[in-house]
Amino acid sequence: MFLVVILAMVAGFMALQLYRVLGKRTGHEQPLPRPAEERAPLTVVQRPAEALPETREPIGRSVEPKAETGVRAIIAADPSFDVARFLEGSQAAYRMILEAFWKGDEEQLAWLAEDEVRDAFTQAIQARTEAGHVLDNRLVAIERAVISDASLESKLARVTVRFDAAIAAVTRDADNNVVAGSMTDAVDTHDVWTFARVLKSKDPNWKLADTDEA
Repeated sequence: MFLVVILAMVAGFMALQLYRVLGKRTGHEQPLPRPAEERAPLTVVQRPAEALPETREPIGRSVEPKAETGVRAIIAADPSFDVARFLEGSQAAYRMILEAFWKGDEEQLAWLAEDEVRDAFTQAIQARTEAGHVLDNRLVAIERAVISDASLESKLARVTVRFDAAIAAVTRDADNNVVAGSMTDAVDTHDVWTFARVLKSKDPNWKLADTDEA
Protein backbone atom coordinates (compact mmCIF):
# COMPACT_ATOMS: atom_id res chain seq x y z
CA MET A 1 0.00 0.00 0.00
CA PHE A 2 2.91 2.34 0.80
CA LEU A 3 4.38 1.71 -2.65
CA VAL A 4 1.01 2.51 -4.28
CA VAL A 5 0.87 5.82 -2.41
CA ILE A 6 4.41 6.72 -3.50
CA LEU A 7 3.65 5.92 -7.16
CA ALA A 8 0.50 8.02 -6.99
CA MET A 9 2.50 10.95 -5.57
CA VAL A 10 5.10 10.64 -8.34
CA ALA A 11 2.41 10.53 -11.04
CA GLY A 12 0.70 13.56 -9.56
CA PHE A 13 3.99 15.47 -9.48
CA MET A 14 4.61 14.70 -13.17
CA ALA A 15 1.14 15.87 -14.15
CA LEU A 16 1.60 19.08 -12.13
CA GLN A 17 4.96 19.79 -13.77
CA LEU A 18 3.48 19.46 -17.26
CA TYR A 19 0.58 21.72 -16.30
CA ARG A 20 3.01 24.34 -15.06
CA VAL A 21 4.94 24.43 -18.31
CA LEU A 22 2.26 23.86 -20.97
CA GLY A 23 -0.22 26.53 -21.95
CA LYS A 24 -0.13 28.94 -19.00
CA ARG A 25 -0.42 32.59 -19.85
CA THR A 26 2.29 34.87 -18.44
CA GLY A 27 0.70 38.27 -19.06
CA HIS A 28 3.67 39.35 -21.23
CA GLU A 29 2.72 37.51 -24.39
CA GLN A 30 3.18 39.17 -27.79
CA PRO A 31 0.38 39.47 -30.37
CA LEU A 32 0.52 37.05 -33.27
CA PRO A 33 2.45 38.43 -36.27
CA ARG A 34 0.66 39.39 -39.46
CA PRO A 35 0.24 36.53 -41.98
CA ALA A 36 2.08 38.61 -44.59
CA GLU A 37 5.38 38.20 -42.76
CA GLU A 38 7.74 35.66 -44.27
CA ARG A 39 9.99 33.33 -42.28
CA ALA A 40 13.66 33.06 -43.25
CA PRO A 41 14.71 29.50 -44.18
CA LEU A 42 16.37 27.51 -41.43
CA THR A 43 20.03 26.58 -41.78
CA VAL A 44 21.06 23.75 -39.46
CA VAL A 45 24.74 23.35 -38.64
CA GLN A 46 25.83 19.94 -37.39
CA ARG A 47 27.83 19.97 -34.15
CA PRO A 48 29.85 17.45 -32.13
CA ALA A 49 27.79 15.29 -29.81
CA GLU A 50 30.03 16.26 -26.89
CA ALA A 51 28.29 19.64 -26.67
CA LEU A 52 26.18 20.09 -23.52
CA PRO A 53 22.40 19.65 -23.90
CA GLU A 54 20.76 22.99 -24.50
CA THR A 55 17.55 24.63 -25.62
CA ARG A 56 17.88 27.72 -27.79
CA GLU A 57 15.39 30.50 -28.34
CA PRO A 58 13.11 29.91 -31.35
CA ILE A 59 14.45 31.54 -34.54
CA GLY A 60 12.09 34.04 -36.17
CA ARG A 61 8.40 33.29 -35.91
CA SER A 62 6.99 31.22 -33.07
CA VAL A 63 3.72 30.63 -34.98
CA GLU A 64 3.62 29.85 -38.69
CA PRO A 65 0.89 31.54 -40.80
CA LYS A 66 -1.05 28.29 -41.24
CA ALA A 67 -1.48 28.02 -37.46
CA GLU A 68 -2.47 31.60 -36.62
CA THR A 69 -6.24 31.18 -37.02
CA GLY A 70 -6.27 28.07 -34.86
CA VAL A 71 -4.11 29.69 -32.17
CA ARG A 72 -6.43 32.71 -32.02
CA ALA A 73 -9.43 30.39 -31.67
CA ILE A 74 -7.77 28.56 -28.77
CA ILE A 75 -6.90 31.83 -27.03
CA ALA A 76 -10.47 33.05 -27.47
CA ALA A 77 -11.78 29.86 -25.86
CA ASP A 78 -9.11 29.74 -23.17
CA PRO A 79 -7.54 33.17 -22.40
CA SER A 80 -4.96 31.49 -20.13
CA PHE A 81 -3.27 29.91 -23.16
CA ASP A 82 0.07 31.55 -23.88
CA VAL A 83 2.12 30.77 -26.99
CA ALA A 84 5.57 31.36 -25.51
CA ARG A 85 4.80 29.38 -22.37
CA PHE A 86 3.31 26.54 -24.41
CA LEU A 87 6.41 26.30 -26.60
CA GLU A 88 8.63 26.16 -23.52
CA GLY A 89 6.49 23.36 -22.12
CA SER A 90 6.38 21.48 -25.41
CA GLN A 91 10.16 21.41 -25.53
CA ALA A 92 10.27 20.03 -21.98
CA ALA A 93 7.69 17.39 -22.98
CA TYR A 94 9.69 16.56 -26.13
CA ARG A 95 12.77 15.82 -24.04
CA MET A 96 10.84 13.85 -21.40
CA ILE A 97 9.01 11.69 -23.93
CA LEU A 98 12.11 10.93 -26.00
CA GLU A 99 14.11 9.96 -22.92
CA ALA A 100 11.26 7.79 -21.62
CA PHE A 101 11.04 6.00 -24.98
CA TRP A 102 14.78 5.47 -25.19
CA LYS A 103 14.84 4.03 -21.68
CA GLY A 104 11.75 1.90 -22.29
CA ASP A 105 9.83 3.64 -19.49
CA GLU A 106 6.28 2.68 -20.52
CA GLU A 107 4.75 3.95 -17.27
CA GLN A 108 5.98 7.49 -17.85
CA LEU A 109 4.89 7.40 -21.49
CA ALA A 110 1.38 6.50 -20.34
CA TRP A 111 1.16 9.84 -18.48
CA LEU A 112 2.54 11.90 -21.35
CA ALA A 113 0.84 10.45 -24.45
CA GLU A 114 -2.62 9.56 -25.68
CA ASP A 115 -3.46 5.84 -25.87
CA GLU A 116 -2.76 5.42 -29.59
CA VAL A 117 0.66 7.06 -29.40
CA ARG A 118 1.50 5.24 -26.19
CA ASP A 119 0.63 1.90 -27.83
CA ALA A 120 2.90 2.68 -30.78
CA PHE A 121 5.76 3.50 -28.42
CA THR A 122 5.08 0.31 -26.45
CA GLN A 123 5.17 -1.85 -29.58
CA ALA A 124 8.48 -0.30 -30.64
CA ILE A 125 9.93 -0.88 -27.17
CA GLN A 126 8.81 -4.51 -27.19
CA ALA A 127 10.29 -5.10 -30.65
CA ARG A 128 13.54 -3.53 -29.51
CA THR A 129 13.62 -5.72 -26.40
CA GLU A 130 12.94 -8.89 -28.38
CA ALA A 131 15.84 -8.03 -30.68
CA GLY A 132 18.08 -7.59 -27.65
CA HIS A 133 18.80 -3.97 -28.55
CA VAL A 134 19.35 -1.04 -26.21
CA LEU A 135 19.24 2.62 -27.25
CA ASP A 136 22.07 4.85 -26.06
CA ASN A 137 20.65 8.15 -27.34
CA ARG A 138 21.08 11.73 -26.17
CA LEU A 139 19.20 14.90 -27.07
CA VAL A 140 22.07 17.31 -27.67
CA ALA A 141 20.08 20.44 -28.54
CA ILE A 142 16.67 21.69 -29.60
CA GLU A 143 17.56 24.13 -32.35
CA ARG A 144 14.06 25.40 -32.94
CA ALA A 145 10.46 24.84 -31.86
CA VAL A 146 7.61 26.50 -33.78
CA ILE A 147 3.85 26.02 -33.84
CA SER A 148 3.14 24.82 -37.38
CA ASP A 149 -0.59 24.11 -37.03
CA ALA A 150 -3.43 24.53 -34.54
CA SER A 151 -7.14 23.83 -34.41
CA LEU A 152 -10.14 23.90 -32.12
CA GLU A 153 -13.03 21.52 -32.76
CA SER A 154 -15.78 21.78 -30.20
CA LYS A 155 -13.68 21.87 -27.02
CA LEU A 156 -10.77 19.77 -28.33
CA ALA A 157 -7.68 21.90 -28.91
CA ARG A 158 -4.81 20.50 -30.98
CA VAL A 159 -1.46 22.28 -31.36
CA THR A 160 1.24 20.95 -33.67
CA VAL A 161 4.87 21.81 -32.98
CA ARG A 162 7.80 21.27 -35.31
CA PHE A 163 11.02 20.46 -33.47
CA ASP A 164 14.37 20.85 -35.21
CA ALA A 165 16.85 19.08 -32.96
CA ALA A 166 20.27 17.43 -32.84
CA ILE A 167 20.38 13.90 -31.43
CA ALA A 168 23.32 11.60 -30.78
CA ALA A 169 22.02 8.07 -31.38
CA VAL A 170 23.56 4.63 -30.84
CA THR A 171 21.92 1.20 -30.82
CA ARG A 172 23.75 -1.53 -28.88
CA ASP A 173 23.17 -5.27 -28.68
CA ALA A 174 22.99 -7.43 -25.56
CA ASP A 175 26.80 -7.57 -25.44
CA ASN A 176 27.05 -3.77 -25.58
CA ASN A 177 28.38 -3.84 -29.14
CA VAL A 178 27.35 -0.93 -31.38
CA VAL A 179 24.80 -2.10 -33.94
CA ALA A 180 24.04 1.30 -35.49
CA GLY A 181 24.70 4.99 -35.00
CA SER A 182 27.50 7.02 -33.51
CA MET A 183 28.00 9.11 -30.39
CA THR A 184 30.72 11.26 -32.01
CA ASP A 185 28.36 13.34 -34.16
CA ALA A 186 24.85 14.62 -33.59
CA VAL A 187 22.26 13.92 -36.28
CA ASP A 188 19.80 16.63 -37.34
CA THR A 189 16.18 15.52 -36.79
CA HIS A 190 12.90 17.21 -37.69
CA ASP A 191 9.87 15.97 -35.77
CA VAL A 192 6.27 17.18 -35.98
CA TRP A 193 4.35 16.43 -32.78
CA THR A 194 0.74 17.29 -32.02
CA PHE A 195 -0.43 17.93 -28.46
CA ALA A 196 -4.12 17.81 -27.54
CA ARG A 197 -6.33 18.85 -24.64
CA VAL A 198 -10.04 19.26 -23.98
CA LEU A 199 -10.35 22.90 -22.91
CA LYS A 200 -11.95 23.63 -19.54
CA SER A 201 -11.85 19.94 -18.63
CA LYS A 202 -10.82 18.76 -15.17
CA ASP A 203 -7.60 17.37 -16.67
CA PRO A 204 -5.29 20.39 -17.21
CA ASN A 205 -2.62 18.44 -19.09
CA TRP A 206 -1.75 18.51 -22.77
CA LYS A 207 -0.85 15.05 -24.09
CA LEU A 208 1.03 13.91 -27.17
CA ALA A 209 -1.65 12.87 -29.68
CA ASP A 210 0.33 12.35 -32.89
CA THR A 211 3.92 12.11 -34.13
CA ASP A 212 5.42 12.51 -37.58
CA GLU A 213 8.61 13.53 -39.34
CA ALA A 214 8.95 16.85 -41.16
